[in-house]
Amino acid sequence: METENWLEWDEDTIHSFQEIFLTWYHQEKRNLPWRANTHPYNIWISEIMLQQTRVDTVIGYYYRFMEEFPTIQDLANADEQKLLKIWEGLGYYSRARNLKVAAQQIMDDFDGVFPNTPEEISTLKGIGPYTTGAISSIAFGLPEPAIDGNIMRVVSRLFEIDEDIAKASSRKVFDAATRAIISHEQPGEMNQAFMDLGSNICNPTAPRCEECPIQQFCLAYKNKRQTQFPIKTKKMKPKDVYYIAGAIENANHEFLLLQRPETGLLAKMWHFPLQEVTKQEYTEFVHTWQKDDEQQLSLDLVAEELSPQIFDDFPVVWQKKHYGEITHIFSHLKWHVLLFYGRTRENFVPENGQWVQSDDFSTFVFPKPQQKLVSQFNKYQKLDKHF
Repeated sequence: METENWLEWDEDTIHSFQEIFLTWYHQEKRNLPWRANTHPYNIWISEIMLQQTRVDTVIGYYYRFMEEFPTIQDLANADEQKLLKIWEGLGYYSRARNLKVAAQQIMDDFDGVFPNTPEEISTLKGIGPYTTGAISSIAFGLPEPAIDGNIMRVVSRLFEIDEDIAKASSRKVFDAATRAIISHEQPGEMNQAFMDLGSNICNPTAPRCEECPIQQFCLAYKNKRQTQFPIKTKKMKPKDVYYIAGAIENANHEFLLLQRPETGLLAKMWHFPLQEVTKQEYTEFVHTWQKDDEQQLSLDLVAEELSPQIFDDFPVVWQKKHYGEITHIFSHLKWHVLLFYGRTRENFVPENGQWVQSDDFSTFVFPKPQQKLVSQFNKYQKLDKHF
């Protein structure tokens, strides 16, 4: 960017901008449960939930979470599996674990009282610059920007900022621009005004400029360049990974679930046994298994942390027709999972496994891919009672 266009605004322009923008916000703001008060605990929980998640999805989770863990102390003392169960379906489960760690920090380091300065707030586990700014401004009235995708999109168009928003180094530019125009009397309301405008009007590909309350201040609108901002490099396409999953039932009509390791992707989540295969192998299982009576379903179906030999004496009779496939996209991976159903008379229990009645699945913390597999499993179980 050749010039810092926000520096060209004089005090009268900034005051006019603030007055018009805040008036619009107070008239049009969304009625959201975490806006009922400015308690820092409520703001914190909502902001963490809203990361990578749509507002309409978060509302129900927010109510359930606050009912189960109404105070910082309740969260600090929470059973982790119970916490993850409440969080189930929101994804990015490290967020929930970090919430508990941060609550323990508040109990130990701040005598159970939420810290009230940006410097102290930013020391809490899982709280980065955006969340620090949101809590500082909304809960404590401090003029701290809360720089997220919505604000960067709005501000980039407002001042024609051509910094790449995908680069971490660009944040300081947007921070400086937002600090120059943020209201010191109502900083929390202004940050939320940016959030609402970016969510509902200043859209990524089709901004509704005729409805925008700050249209008269927008340089990109003036120059008819709205869709050229923000500048953002494209993300790399997620890597495709292929798995075979097994819904293995024993003589007691229980199913084997395995728990993932304590660290890494989907840490400590429960799932059907999985075996990674090549794309070619996966394609063959999809298209040829149910057509060829002579083909053998040669699967060990063991988690990464188990040795293949474990199932040598653990015979499984597999149903020839698979139960279908599911896909799930993580930030960097795209899982393709094909589900098979099988039976065994053995009750061997791996160290990280457990036999579970299907009616009890709801008591386990499942990641989204496993929830999709269980949904697929339930659909076909109703059709295949005689196998």
